[in-house]
Amino acid sequence: MKMWLLVSHLVIISFTSCLSEFTWYRRYGHGVSEEDKGFGPIFEEQPINTIYPEESPEGKVSLNCRARASPFPVYKWRMNNGDIDLTSDRYSMVGGNLVINNPDKQKDAGIYYCLASNNYGMVRSTEATLSFGYLDPFPPEERPEVRVKEGKGMVLLCDPPYHFPDDLSYRWLLNEFPVFITMDKRRFVSQTNGNLYIANVEASDKGNYSCFVSSPSITKSVFSKFIPLIPLPERTTKPYPADIVVQFKDIYALMGQNVTLECFALGNPVPDIRWRKVLEPMPSTAEISTSGAVLKIFNIQLEDEGTYECEAENNRGKDKHQARIYVQAFPEWVEHINDTEVDIGSDLYWPCVATGKPIPTIRWLKNGYAYHKGELRLYDVTFENAGMYQCIAENTHGAIYANAELKILALAPTFEMNPMKKKILAAKGGRVIIECKPKAAPKPKFSWSKGTEWLVNSSRILIWEDGSLEINNITRNDGGIYTCFAENNRGRANNTGTLVITDPTRIILAPINADITVGENATMQCAASFDPALDLTFIWSFNGYVIDFNKERIEDIRATSVALTWSRGSDNHSPISKYTIQTKTILSDDWKDAKTDPPIIEGNMEAARAVDLIPWMEYEFRVVATNTLGIGEPSIPSNKIKTDGAAPNVAPSDVGGGGGSNRELTITWVPLSREYHYGNNFGYIVAFKPFDGEEWKKVTVTNPDTGRYVHKDETMRPSTAFQVKVKAFNNKGDGPYSLTAVINSAQDAPSEAPTEVGVKVLSSSEISVHWEHVVEKIVESYQIRYWAAHDKEAAAHRVQVTSQEYSARLENLLPDTQYFVEVRACNSAGCGPPSDMIETFTKKAPPSQPPRIISSIRSGSRYIITWDHVVALSNESTVTGYKVLYRPDGQHDGKLYSTHKHSIEVPIPRDGEYVVEVRAHSDGGDGVVSQVKISGVSTLSPTLLGLLLPALGIVVYLAI
Repeated sequence: MKMWLLVSHLVIISFTSCLSEFTWYRRYGHGVSEEDKGFGPIFEEQPINTIYPEESPEGKVSLNCRARASPFPVYKWRMNNGDIDLTSDRYSMVGGNLVINNPDKQKDAGIYYCLASNNYGMVRSTEATLSFGYLDPFPPEERPEVRVKEGKGMVLLCDPPYHFPDDLSYRWLLNEFPVFITMDKRRFVSQTNGNLYIANVEASDKGNYSCFVSSPSITKSVFSKFIPLIPLPERTTKPYPADIVVQFKDIYALMGQNVTLECFALGNPVPDIRWRKVLEPMPSTAEISTSGAVLKIFNIQLEDEGTYECEAENNRGKDKHQARIYVQAFPEWVEHINDTEVDIGSDLYWPCVATGKPIPTIRWLKNGYAYHKGELRLYDVTFENAGMYQCIAENTHGAIYANAELKILALAPTFEMNPMKKKILAAKGGRVIIECKPKAAPKPKFSWSKGTEWLVNSSRILIWEDGSLEINNITRNDGGIYTCFAENNRGRANNTGTLVITDPTRIILAPINADITVGENATMQCAASFDPALDLTFIWSFNGYVIDFNKERIEDIRATSVALTWSRGSDNHSPISKYTIQTKTILSDDWKDAKTDPPIIEGNMEAARAVDLIPWMEYEFRVVATNTLGIGEPSIPSNKIKTDGAAPNVAPSDVGGGGGSNRELTITWVPLSREYHYGNNFGYIVAFKPFDGEEWKKVTVTNPDTGRYVHKDETMRPSTAFQVKVKAFNNKGDGPYSLTAVINSAQDAPSEAPTEVGVKVLSSSEISVHWEHVVEKIVESYQIRYWAAHDKEAAAHRVQVTSQEYSARLENLLPDTQYFVEVRACNSAGCGPPSDMIETFTKKAPPSQPPRIISSIRSGSRYIITWDHVVALSNESTVTGYKVLYRPDGQHDGKLYSTHKHSIEVPIPRDGEYVVEVRAHSDGGDGVVSQVKISGVSTLSPTLLGLLLPALGIVVYLAI
């Protein structure tokens, strides 16, 4: 009600100007009253960097965005700073999540962020990069054999194929899959480049080696052609000194990361490798591999920066290598913004400070758009300053966001929420402060009266800036009725209280020092004189701490609460009005206000209970005092206190599963985070039974981080419905079960093979495979396996298509090569038997020579382009014709002509230049392109001028 009265008042004063102001802050942000319970968006989930495998069968990718707000937020998405058209079929929204259908690298790779808004303002999420992951196959060419004398060192190069991201892991196959070599002091596989190093070759090293490369980001592996290694026997192997061939470089690491350094040496005998940090002790988190070739530093810190050295030595000599680790840090908050309310017309300094290495820069967004850089100070704030603000601290390693809502208060003074005390007691001869704290914005001016007498500042009476009235050297005559008046440009209000004068309380018998014998009782005395109208309470303290006679444990620790006590600090000559208890846990570095019992801790209290705590969680506590001058410095944090454990009270979510291999039941759930463990020995109880069964079978999963259990049973029928549920447990008991989900056991792999498999050769590098479907209904896809005759079947390539497809196109084949092809029906349990194997040959390669364009002559409204005939080599397909593409310069599309001649006529361009591309065509495909540019202007292409001069000379002569 007060809010609408305010707006009405503004409109009456200046209808035109205030209408625009009112409209704006209704759009984003606004002035608030005490009844205003809404708030702007607060992110609960933001998009993260995502890698989408280019070969993924899912056909969609999701970027998450979720915010809480009142009223409910509206979401928008932007890519590379451009709005995403959510009306397109390529995009869909699930809540605030963006789903991209059939992702395309050219269209969808980029930087995304989400915008969440309501009428209080708009916030922008952190930026997330959508990338497309791939791992190309190794080249099909054979790798030459390697011959090495026994006793000598050698390196087999991996040379991994093109890939993204650069997170490959490397292993080496020996002779066949899946036999991998084992690393030891003599053999080492570098995870930097994939190369295999052997310190000195032995006869037992003979064999065929293949580099096996895996990309964990896209869950794909490929392996190279096998390299034959042939050790050459020596009558006596010659020793040679250590020679470091795997050397680590200077690196930059982020604080908290794990860092790996590699160092390996050739030599005979096999060298020993030692590590050290130059002039400093090794980090406590450093570990050296069994072979000595790898140094790992876990959770690296700033103090771990420095120069590291590896030394390789055998009895023939030693070798050393040094490089430096530079440790830098992601931005981290020192002080960040929080939701704030300020009075209209006041000034605001909003501190936002971060640390990092390099030192972060600060920039600001307001309602999702760039607003300011550096320190933010607002002067004489208006409604236009209201909205959602974001402080962004960023350095070369990334950015962190702090979000807060700024509300502008604008209301007439009111004492409804904080009336004056009706009765104030003060001791004769003492000092009293009568508080006057109305809610008002802008800040009101204050005046006081006693009865009908207006009060002014004097030697005994002082009206504080915050409205409080201070009276010193109190006499009986100071008793009476006092009224505080508050007024601002929105209105005025007053409130009244009565000051009662009492006799002072004085200690007339104080404790005295006493020496006593250990084990004896001691009595300390205390007596006081006081006003008979008052109740008297004695409080004793020991070494500055108040004694609680009702408890033996002041710490009083329970599962969800802790009783705390503290002693008063200096009140800075202004009585403490309240205390706030704050907590911090391992879940966050921020101090948060705790819920307490009592909910409001009055300024005269020195004990309270923090409640609604998390069981079995380590807490630190501190206390903050507040008076009329503001909030004081927090106390020194308590020692870490761990709450008692309790049985879990939260059930795992998203229980489901299904699929898997034959005779398996796969059950999945989302593991509970650490804050919900509530005790030691945390795990899960998984219960399941056939859908119509009576008895639940239960198993215990002791890994608290797992969210998957696979039950194997050879008697289990395929595709059988099961009811499943999951609950958590710890040493204190069991939690509640999740909702019951219904899933199916794994289906059987198909038992039939596809029939009528055929192959059509399309070119030198492509064939088309077709087949008839199997009749089984459990088929989800078909797998086509193919391999060249000179390869082993174990190296076969695979192409997977949906169960609706009857054919598939195989590309990037070798020309003039024999291939074998087979087709299998597949589902989640595996693939069935193969079809009959089909043998086929790709065509010879297309011509490698481009057509030589010999003339480009303008004739009337057309150009005549002429070229020499292309003669194919013996290993190439015969030329059957030519393809000519006529297109505007700078564009890829145009008009395509086919001809068996060695010339073609094309129209003269109406405007600009056109390109004419000519290529030979054969059964093996299209050959190499030649091109010439033409234009509507009567000029010749400079590249052809010298070539065409003889022909032009004849044309000119005939014209004369």
